[in-house]
Amino acid sequence: MWQVVADHRTDAEPGGLVSTVRRIAEIPSGSRTRWLVVGFWLVVVVLAGPLSGKLTGAEKNDASAWLPASAESVKVLDVQERFQSPNVYPGVIVYYRASGLTAADRAKAAADAHLFAGLPGAVPGQVAGPIPSSDGKAMQTIVAVNLGTQGWNGAIPVVDAMRGIAGSHANGLTSHVTGPLGTAADNAKEYKGITSTLLYAALAVVIVILLITYRSPVLWLLPVVSSVVALITAEAVIYLLAAHAGLTVNEESAGVLDVLVFGASTDYALLIVARYREELRRHDLRRLAMAEALRRAGPAIIASGTTVVIALLTLSLAQLGSTKGLGPVLAIGVAVGMLAMLTLLPALLVSFPRGIFWPYKPAYGSDEPTTRGVWARVGWAIAPRPRLVWITTAVILGILALGLTGLQASGLTNAQSFRGHPDSVTGEAVLAAHFPAGDGQPVIVIGSPAAAAQLRAALAATPGITHVTPPITRAGYAYVQGTLTSPPDSDAAYATIDRVRAGVHAVPGAHALVGGNTAVNLDISRAAAHDRRLLLPLILAVVFVILAILLRALVAPLILTATVVLSFAAALGVSAFFFTHVFHFGGADTSFPLLVYVFLVALGIDYNIFLMTRVREEAHQRDARHGAITGLAATGGVITSAGFVLAGTFAVLATIPATFLTEIGFAVAFGILLDTIVVRSVLVTALNLDIGRWMWWPSKLAHTPDPAPAELGHERAAALTRG
Repeated sequence: MWQVVADHRTDAEPGGLVSTVRRIAEIPSGSRTRWLVVGFWLVVVVLAGPLSGKLTGAEKNDASAWLPASAESVKVLDVQERFQSPNVYPGVIVYYRASGLTAADRAKAAADAHLFAGLPGAVPGQVAGPIPSSDGKAMQTIVAVNLGTQGWNGAIPVVDAMRGIAGSHANGLTSHVTGPLGTAADNAKEYKGITSTLLYAALAVVIVILLITYRSPVLWLLPVVSSVVALITAEAVIYLLAAHAGLTVNEESAGVLDVLVFGASTDYALLIVARYREELRRHDLRRLAMAEALRRAGPAIIASGTTVVIALLTLSLAQLGSTKGLGPVLAIGVAVGMLAMLTLLPALLVSFPRGIFWPYKPAYGSDEPTTRGVWARVGWAIAPRPRLVWITTAVILGILALGLTGLQASGLTNAQSFRGHPDSVTGEAVLAAHFPAGDGQPVIVIGSPAAAAQLRAALAATPGITHVTPPITRAGYAYVQGTLTSPPDSDAAYATIDRVRAGVHAVPGAHALVGGNTAVNLDISRAAAHDRRLLLPLILAVVFVILAILLRALVAPLILTATVVLSFAAALGVSAFFFTHVFHFGGADTSFPLLVYVFLVALGIDYNIFLMTRVREEAHQRDARHGAITGLAATGGVITSAGFVLAGTFAVLATIPATFLTEIGFAVAFGILLDTIVVRSVLVTALNLDIGRWMWWPSKLAHTPDPAPAELGHERAAALTRG
C-alpha cells in the first residue's frame, strides 16, 4: 500500500488507502506520538537487556548442532549416545624426538598417561598408550574426554592441561595435542570472544563511515543508537526462541548476527536520513518532512527488508544444521533492525532541530544538491550511449566471473581451516609422518550383533582400512572400528568411506551404519551440495516475485535478477582468484558458495530496490529515461554509502583468524562494493536508459513515451548547467 503514494508527487484526496498510509507514516513523527514510539523502545530495551546477555549461554557449539540430522554418520552418533555421550572427544598426545625415543622418554609418556586419566572429563578406562611408532621416533597416547554440554569451549582447559603435562620436564622431547579434542580446543580459541570482537569492530566501522558520510559530529549518533537498540532486542528475541522454542544458535551465527544487524540497519538508516534531508528542503515543519520521507522511502525499506528476511528463512530448508539454524537467527536480526529504523530512528530525528545536520543544515527552500552531484553527471554521461556502456560492463563482469573455474569449495582440511599453525595442526603432521594417517580418528561401523563377524570381515576387506578392532556388543549393537590409511580429511579417505558403506550395507540383516569424523565430514559436504541445489534457485525466485510485486512489472525484475546473478558470479570469481593466488588458502568451505550467495543476492537486491523505486517514482513525473537519470542522481550517494557500510561491517569478519570467516568477509565485502559502485549505478542505469519505458512492461509506464538516448545527449550540458 505504500507504493500507491509513491506514484504521485502531490497529495491525494483525504480518506481511503492514501489517508491510512499517511496516518501510519505520521506516527513516528507526530508531536505526541513520537514520544510514545521512543517510550515504547525504551521499555523494550530495558526488558530485552538482561535477556540479550543470556544469549551466549544458550549457544549450542556441540557437534550435533552443526550436522545434517538425516545423515548416516549422525545416526551413528545417535546410536553411540546409548552407550557413550556424543560429547566425548578423543585427544591424541603425540611425542617426538628426531634422534629416536629414549627409555626416559617412554617412562615420562607412561607417567603422563596416568596424569591424563585424572583430568576433569577424562572417561575412565579410555586412556590408550603410550603407543610407539615403528620408526622409534614418536609415540602417541589417546585419551577420551567428555566435554559435556560446553561443546568445544570445554576443550580449552583440558587441552591446556594436557599440553602443560606433556611439556613439563621434557628434556628436548617435543609434544603436541591433536585429534578431535586438540582441534576442538584450537577452534574454540579461534572463535573465543568472536561476538564481542565483531561487535566492537562493526560498531567502529559504522561510526567512521557515518562520520565521513554525514560530515556531522552529532548526526551519526542517532543511527548508531537505533542499531544498538535493534541488536539488543534481536538478541533477546533469539534467546527466548533458543531457550523455549528449540532455535539453534551457535557462536558463529551469533557473531554474524552482530555484523548483519549493524550493516543492514545502517543501510536503512542512510536511506531514511537521505530522504528526510531532501524533504526538509521542501517542508518547513520537521514532522511533515519526516512523514513524507517515510511515505517515499518506506516501500523500498519494507520491500528490501522483507526480501532479506524471506531469503534468510529459506535456509531453514537446509539439511546442514549450521546453515539451517543460521537463517532464522539472521532473519530475526534484519526484521528487528528494519522495524527500529522505521520507527525509533524517525522519532529520534524529528525530536532534534535541523541543527542535528550541522554544519550542512538542509534549509527550507534550498536546492537539492544531488541534482548536480557526481551521480547526476554519471547518469548524463551514460545517457547518449547506454547500450555500449551496459554491454561493456556486462562483458567485464563476465570476464571476472571466469575465476569461478578456480573455486575449490570442496571443504577445508583441519590444517586449512586455520590461518595460522596451531598446535593441533602441527601434531597432526607429526602423526601422519610416523603413524597410519587415520590414527585417532577411526571409522566406526555399527550394526546388528548377529552380523558382527561379517561386519568386521567386510570392514577389514575394504581397501584403505587397516587395524580393525574385534567387534564389541554395546546396548544391543555390534561396534567395530578401523583405521584409515589415508589422512582422515582427504579425498582418498572419503572414497574409503564410500567403499566401507558399500561393503557393510551389503551384509544381509546387519542394518549397518558407518560413522566417525571422516564420515561426518563427507556427509556435511554432501548436505552442503544438496542445500546449494535446492536453495540457490529458490532464493532467486523469491527475489523475482518480490521485485515483480513492488515494481508492478515483469521486464525490470527479470533484468534486475540477472544483474544480481552476474554480480554474484563476478564477486565469487575474483574471490577465488585472491584465495588461490594472493592469500594462498587451501580451498573454501562447502557452505561458502551458498552463504555468499544469500548475502550478496538478498542484500544486493536492497540496492536494486532503493534505486528502482525512486526511478519509478520519478518516471511517473516525466518519463522512464529521465526517471533513470534523476533516480540515480537522488540515490547514487546513499546507495554507495550504504554499500561501504555493509562492506565494512562484513570485512571485520577477517579479524577472526578462521579461513572460513575470512573468505566470507572478503567475498561479501568485495561483492557489495562491486554491486553498489558498478552494477547498480552503471549497469542498471545503462539498461534503464537503453530499454526505456519497456523496462516497466506491462505497467502503465510502458505506454508513456520517452526520448531517445540521442535526444538525452543534447540535453546533457543544459541539464548539468541548470543543476
